[in-house]
Amino acid sequence: MVSLPDNLMAIQQRIHTACARAGRDPATVTLLAVAKSHPPETIAAAVHCGLTHFGENKVQEAKAKIPLCPGKARWHFIGHLQSNKVRDAVELFGMIQTVDSLDLAREISKRAGQAAKNVPVLLEVNVAGEASKFGYQPHRLLEEIKQLSALPRLEVHGLMAIPPFCPLPEQSRPYFQRLREIKAGAEKILDYPLPQLSMGMSGDFEVAIEEGATIVRIGTALFGERRSSFAKTG
Repeated sequence: MVSLPDNLMAIQQRIHTACARAGRDPATVTLLAVAKSHPPETIAAAVHCGLTHFGENKVQEAKAKIPLCPGKARWHFIGHLQSNKVRDAVELFGMIQTVDSLDLAREISKRAGQAAKNVPVLLEVNVAGEASKFGYQPHRLLEEIKQLSALPRLEVHGLMAIPPFCPLPEQSRPYFQRLREIKAGAEKILDYPLPQLSMGMSGDFEVAIEEGATIVRIGTALFGERRSSFAKTG
């Protein structure tokens, strides 16, 4: 049986150790618990353990689940966002981490204006140029970063990436380094800092922290293997 408190304690210790190696304050790293397919009861247990930030991959699942979860939970969207789901995403999430085009950013800005709220976002980068993955090509992101940052109601806080699967954590390092370099290039164009780098998952988050991650997205190491997708009942 999965012990959420034990898993959380182990992950927090690993975060502290990775930060110590990198000379960083552990308070600069946010643990984002990936809630995909896990029911509201699991989220409530995680909140009871002290977790605050949760990531969801699908708008429809989030729409059914979030109202049943503790109000203390803060939600990040970390899946591919389709334009026809933007209105719901703006309503449900405190941050959208997967903005991968100017058109999508404009739609978020439009819907955020209608909702009279500002939406913090991260720009997703396809760091390995994989045809099977979404995300900005690095050169296109740098070409469009000024337009993105100028959109009303949109707050660009940083970058996010999902590198290729690597069997060894160390093999992910070049991709994390690349994302950090792209962020530095975007900051130079904008002439102000982008504080967030969302990178690293259960298998490689320690390497990501060593390379500057401020948000690590952890599901399996925290909750165990995923169940079948949560569905609203009743």
